[in-house]
Parts: sequence; C-alpha cells; structure tokens
Amino acid sequence: MTTRAALARTAVLTALTATLLAACGSPAPAPTSAPVPTPTATPSATTAAAATATATATATAGAPSLTLLVTDFGADTVTFVDPARPGRAADLGSVRVGTAPYGLAVAPDGTAWVATAEGVAAVDTRTRTRVALVPHTTRTGPVTTGEYRGGGMGIALSPDGARAYVGVNVPGGNGTLEVVDTASRTVVQVVPVGRRPFDVDVSADGRQVYVTDHDSFDVTTVDTATWATRRTEVAPYGTEGGLGSWLKPHYTAVRPSDGALLLPFEGERLAVVDPSTGRVTVEPMTANTHQHGITAAPDGTLYIVGTGPIDPATDAGPSLTVRAPDGSERLVPLDGPHETVTLSPDARTAYVSGGFTREGGWDGLTVVDTATGRTTRLPVGHLPLALAVLPDRP
Repeated sequence: MTTRAALARTAVLTALTATLLAACGSPAPAPTSAPVPTPTATPSATTAAAATATATATATAGAPSLTLLVTDFGADTVTFVDPARPGRAADLGSVRVGTAPYGLAVAPDGTAWVATAEGVAAVDTRTRTRVALVPHTTRTGPVTTGEYRGGGMGIALSPDGARAYVGVNVPGGNGTLEVVDTASRTVVQVVPVGRRPFDVDVSADGRQVYVTDHDSFDVTTVDTATWATRRTEVAPYGTEGGLGSWLKPHYTAVRPSDGALLLPFEGERLAVVDPSTGRVTVEPMTANTHQHGITAAPDGTLYIVGTGPIDPATDAGPSLTVRAPDGSERLVPLDGPHETVTLSPDARTAYVSGGFTREGGWDGLTVVDTATGRTTRLPVGHLPLALAVLPDRP
C-alpha cells in the first residue's frame, strides 16, 4: 500500500477518528458491559474463494485429537474446545475466571493462568475449576469490560513455571508488569512498562521478559534478575498520530533460532528487534491488511493474523499469513475478523480466534489446515480472544 504514511499523519484529523476511538486508536471509556456480536454467517467478497473450499465435516475429521482453551473476552469465562468435533459439539463447557479475560498461558502441569480485569486466575484444567484469583496490585480503577478496560492483558510463564508475568493496563496512563509467584499465588514484583501492554513474551533462558506496549509504540525489555528495564521504540511507520494512529505494535513472537523479536505491521512490514542491542530492522511482507496476532512454529515458520483493511478501497481483507523462515509467504483468506493464533504440536493445524477485534469479533474460532489452507469455523465461546493447546493427560 502507498497510503500508510498518509493515514499515520491524518488519523486523528480525518473522519476515521470516530472509528479509531472504538478500535486501535485513542483510548475511550470502557463500556459497562461487552457487546455480544453474533457470528458472521456470510462470507465476504474477499474470502469467497476460500469459502468454497471450506468443508466442515472434512476438516474436523482430519483435526488432531487435542483440547484447546480459549478466553471469553465477552464474558467472564474460559471455554474448553475439542476442535475435532463438528459445529457446536466442539464447545465442551466453560469455567468462570473473572471479568473480561484476555491473555492465557498454560503450564506443563495443566494449570492455566488467565489475565482478567480483576486479577490473574489459576484454572486446574484437569478438574476444570478455578483454584485461585490473584488480585492485581496495580490500581486500574473500576473493574469494567470492553477493549480499553483496565487490568491484565498479555501474560506469559517463565520456562520453569515458577513465575507468571502479566501486563496490566492502566486506563489513561502507563501500565505495569506484575510478577506472580505461581506457588504462593501472590504478586511479588511490579515493574513499570509502557501503555496498554497487549502482549508479554519470555526469552528461552528466562532472563528477559518482553512487554509489547501498544499505545506507546514500544517494547519494554525487563531483566528478570534485576528488574531493570529498557525501552525500544518499534514504529516502522513513525509515531505521528499518537494514540489515534492505526500503526502501532500489537503482538510479538520470539524467533526460535536467535531470540529476535518479530512484530508484524499492516501486512507490509515485519519489524525484527535484536533484544540484546535494541536495533530494529524491517523486512517486507505481502498480506496488505491490518495485522494483530502472531506465533512462531519450532522451525521458525510464522503464522500472522490479518484482521482486515484500514482502507477498504486499497487494502486486503482478513487473512492468515504463513511466512517461511526464508521470508516467502502464502496467504490463507479468512472469513471475517480474527485476533490471535496458536498451533497444534505438529504445526499442521492453526487455530485462529474470532474474538474482540476492532471489527467487533464473533463467537467462534477458525481451524486452518496449514498444508492445504482449508478452513473450518467453529461456533464456540464468547468473543474468544487468546487460545492455548492443553497438555496431554498423563
């Protein structure tokens, strides 16, 4: 696209401003209750070709045998999902965890740690019960729902599972990283970070935590031994437009081969951050759509969610980018908005949440056969946002 720089310069001065206030732009007061859109039933024009290749019975029959857990951002629950079951049979039931759950991290022992507006919930996924709720130490104001609500957002676990790191949004100001001791289930450290910590990632050796700060155009690197921080600006389009800009970082993946941080922008640019130096380089991309969630397979293949166009006149629709380690890409069109993505252990299947995005989201997820591009929509959850594959039962 050639319109990105112009959009960045004019985002807060044009008729797009009203839309931005309800999406990826400047913060607005959170509503007292989250909207509950119905699932999108009609494929868009940009995904018509993919829709003809979608066969629910065939795709679900070929899905691996596993259980997913998703956070229901439009409710106060997490939902268990069997993606091998067709239609609504895939929904295995829900557990209440706290208001507007956002991020999710699952320990090898099966405990799920869920970032909510109220605190960090611990869920025993084997008994399917909430066993703890660790309140936030950071003051975030009244507990509310909606895109701009305060409280936990991104969350990740240390490699040994001893700590949960949760990014806490403070409406109207900078956020924090709260460190939860998973044994005592208490907050043991609070570290200042940037604005709206969308995502949290941990280095392979556990020595650094990376907080992706959406509204301050940066990544905060936190040393887990000293709690010292370093801010790295990640703004391949610049920061003009401020809080009203579309062109801010959302989610981050850590590249398995070298630990580099990877942040997609607009299906046009992949920002590659060297965490040891803070140096940012940019590689070209091809999806031409506003991008959010990203995950990396063990071999370095990236799976990146495109939520849809900023400018429908020039930009492409929702998609899943499959980017090989050599930088080559292929696109899987998606029907309607999506947010985050996770993979089956063998990386043959991608699961893409349909939850709370700038388009409003829908109640379900899309299962993608990564080899063929075949897609299947499953009507599960309540604006599901984060997804995780649960460990096998012993």
